[in-house]
Amino acid sequence: MTISIEASNGVCHARVAGEMTIYHAAEMKGELLPCIDCGAEVEIDLSEVSEMDTAGFQLLLLAKREAAKAGKSLRLVAHSPATLEVLDLFNMASYFGDPVMMPRAVH
Repeated sequence: MTISIEASNGVCHARVAGEMTIYHAAEMKGELLPCIDCGAEVEIDLSEVSEMDTAGFQLLLLAKREAAKAGKSLRLVAHSPATLEVLDLFNMASYFGDPVMMPRAVH
């Protein structure tokens, strides 16, 4: 699991790659939550997330809640199939309020 963070024009961009699982939750929390303080907005790119479990999902919920407490917006973008599966499983895509693009079925 790796998280790369860049700030530009008041937006903190975080790109998560690899597994968002219980095995990495504490480390991810320590890297993602400070993003809330580095800009007026936070954008988390999930395109390279290969696996997500309940702990990874809870981390996204925590980040959304902490951003709201700080009066900042948080967006999830470029959802990977693994993240779409979890959001769908918990029926939580609307909670985050981000446009979710479902991958086209291959026939």
